[in-house]
Amino acid sequence: MPGTEVVISKSVLLAIVLAPLLGSIVAGLFGRQVGRAGSHWITILGVAASCLLSGHVLWQLAGQGAAPFNENVYTFFEIGNYSAHVGFMVDKLTAMMMVVVTFVSLLVHIYTIGYMEEDPGYQRFFSYISLFTFSMLMLVMSNNFLQLFFGWEAVGLVSYLLIGFWFKRPTAVFANLKAFLVNRVGDFGFLLGIAAILWVFGSLDYSVVFANAPDMLGDRTISIIAGHEWEIATVICICLFIGAMGKSAQVPLHVWLPDSMEGPTPISALIHAATMVTAGIFMVARMSPLFELSETALQFVLFIGATTAFFTGLIGIVQNDIKRVVAYSTLSQLGYMTVALGVSAYSAGVFHLMTHAFFKALLFLGAGSVIIGMHHEQDMRRMGGLRKYMPITYWTMLIGTLALVGTPFFSGFYSKDTIIEAAGHAAAQGGWVASYAYWAVLLGAFVTAFYSFRLLYLTFHGKERFHDPVPDHYVAPEADSTEHEEALSHEHGAHDEHGHGGHAHTPHESPWVVTVPLVLLAIPSILIGFFTAGPMLFGTDWAGHDRQLPFFAGAIDLAAARDTVTLLGEQLWHGPVAFALHGFQAPAFWLAFAGFALATVMYLLKPELPDKARKLFALPVRVLEEKYGFDRLWIDGFAGGGVMLGKVSRMIDSKLIDGVAVNGSARVVDLVANIARRLQSGYLYHYAFAMIVGLIVLLAVLIRALT
Repeated sequence: MPGTEVVISKSVLLAIVLAPLLGSIVAGLFGRQVGRAGSHWITILGVAASCLLSGHVLWQLAGQGAAPFNENVYTFFEIGNYSAHVGFMVDKLTAMMMVVVTFVSLLVHIYTIGYMEEDPGYQRFFSYISLFTFSMLMLVMSNNFLQLFFGWEAVGLVSYLLIGFWFKRPTAVFANLKAFLVNRVGDFGFLLGIAAILWVFGSLDYSVVFANAPDMLGDRTISIIAGHEWEIATVICICLFIGAMGKSAQVPLHVWLPDSMEGPTPISALIHAATMVTAGIFMVARMSPLFELSETALQFVLFIGATTAFFTGLIGIVQNDIKRVVAYSTLSQLGYMTVALGVSAYSAGVFHLMTHAFFKALLFLGAGSVIIGMHHEQDMRRMGGLRKYMPITYWTMLIGTLALVGTPFFSGFYSKDTIIEAAGHAAAQGGWVASYAYWAVLLGAFVTAFYSFRLLYLTFHGKERFHDPVPDHYVAPEADSTEHEEALSHEHGAHDEHGHGGHAHTPHESPWVVTVPLVLLAIPSILIGFFTAGPMLFGTDWAGHDRQLPFFAGAIDLAAARDTVTLLGEQLWHGPVAFALHGFQAPAFWLAFAGFALATVMYLLKPELPDKARKLFALPVRVLEEKYGFDRLWIDGFAGGGVMLGKVSRMIDSKLIDGVAVNGSARVVDLVANIARRLQSGYLYHYAFAMIVGLIVLLAVLIRALT
């Protein structure tokens, strides 16, 4: 009826969350009864229903003007003045995340049918990825910090299970423990931040905290170290961001993400490209009312993001495992998102989160398709010339690459270029951190283009190297080095004695359940930025007309003077075509073109150059291969130091406390008792002699004292 107010239904939101959970329970607990087909159908239908309903909710908010939903659905506990609830806060920011999570998850579920076809843990895998979808939805839809923390820890747990899915492989077990422990470091800071919020506000509900933040925080300080006062807002925001550093893999808590490639490729796309690693970005954007109260915290966020964006991207240049190149690309792009948060361009950060989810999931799934076609070979040095064997994979990965490097008119351009422009705007305002961040993201465009086209050329162009004899010095990729992996070689041929089978077989295109998700992800990788940049970033329609209320108004809260994206929009946004044409003149485009040109020369036109460059720049290459020593710092330093401390503690406990204090005191008492027992002989002349000796000693002491 005309004039009827559109209201988001609580039952719809419950269905969105519970549908993937139901699928996970059925596949996990009743997998043998329902079989392989039953497991994938129940989970796919659950996630599909969640995706469709999420799209409906987004349409209600964005297209029909529905008011944001914020209600509690269950009271967890009430203790005095404190209470905890299960509830939902669904605004445009949340709805956008819901659609991204469920859409990518749906395509990953479909892709998994082909990728994990003969895996003995087929039902278990579907149960895990569906459970992950439930956990991620609980995180993004929460309306309070306790539920946020539940979702935060739940996605960490499921990530641990999925990274170590092939649990017979030692490297996978090491990788999931590494991910779990490094994330615990970040989560400790996150928990401290939540505890500080409860201490200051007496509530964990977002609406209460955000509404009272300016009054309750203000200039209020706390003394953490005697004589040094810190603003409480700064302490809270830095603690919260430390949690984001772990989950979103920011330096120095980034070391877990590249090793997480030990898990099956579908989870690399789902968890480590599109969803879990962006949870920290989403959280900081959600907490914008708090972060805007602390300039110090924003500067910290900006510095960490800039460092991650540039320096982790450099590591991707020297990687030879196709999945690890994409993993380091993910680290770099997460750094870009964090830079956007640090310059108060929250909408640009979450917009890049959305566009990145599509083209990075595409690249990960494309890498998985290559691995299938190459019979589980992952080393790009053993590939080459795959374009004619795998045309669908090639063209979709080319689209993903063009979006990643920020090619004008592709989706990644609209989000990435906005972040670079926002960083440039912040640098123009002054401050060395902002200038450092601007140059980091600018030079990062060159690095991104170089390693991206290096991957394309080594994999799909040039000489076919998969028929070459195996060099003596060749080390097979870790992913193909175990008996467990050999059991997964479904339809891809047997491995040879070297532990990899790629060179023994002719590559082939992947089955349709693998290629269809690639095509469906390629479409938004091209188009979604073009049609959504205006509404989501600059408050216009898609063509750049009719300026209106910003898309994230009410969800992202910041002062008009600090609204960097709106200020940029007034200067630069005149529609997607004009913005893209302006991009051809921007320094970021020409730096990206330089990276493309250098990769073309080195890996396509003159393939002998890389070996010469490696010898010429041996020291920098070694530093990059060592990953700046961060792995050694964490494994040998912190973890090794902890083990050494445990050994020292055990030695002190066994040798000093037990050996000296406890057993030693008993031995002293025993010795004294033995001596005393020998003195009690029972002979009178012994006692008389002892009395005479004692008397002589006492007289000697007395005479010495008197003289």
